[in-house]
Amino acid sequence: MSRTASPTAQDFVPFATAALDFHRALNVPGGPLVTTRAELDALHAHLVSLHGLLDAHAARTGRLVPIEGDQLSTARTRIWQAADHVHAAYHAAPRPGSGEVPDREACQVGLPEGAPELTICQRHQRSAHLVRRRTTPADLHAPFTGLVRH
Repeated sequence: MSRTASPTAQDFVPFATAALDFHRALNVPGGPLVTTRAELDALHAHLVSLHGLLDAHAARTGRLVPIEGDQLSTARTRIWQAADHVHAAYHAAPRPGSGEVPDREACQVGLPEGAPELTICQRHQRSAHLVRRRTTPADLHAPFTGLVRH
């Protein structure tokens, strides 16, 4: 059983990386900038997608090479932590128009601002189910989540 993907498989990750670099260069000026809620929503979607990719790699690799799988699992946890912080930043950002800042707990009850504004909360809740199945609360709150095998 081969550890690597077939040579004909397309690798789109470099394109996603280039797109992020291009986006940053074009859309984030050198001066001060307040990140919009739309930008935070897009970043959250990207992190959740990356979390899913790392989860798939960790699950498959961990069966064949446990040490590598542990490292990928740790990376998956760190990406989830980043997504959680971006979700919190979204709720700290003012609403367009009113400038009001909603409570983070508001997303627990659904869509307090109406669709599509809080699709980030729906995405976050769906992702949290996977996180709860694959990660312990101690892993999520530990300063270092990596396992070390000798």
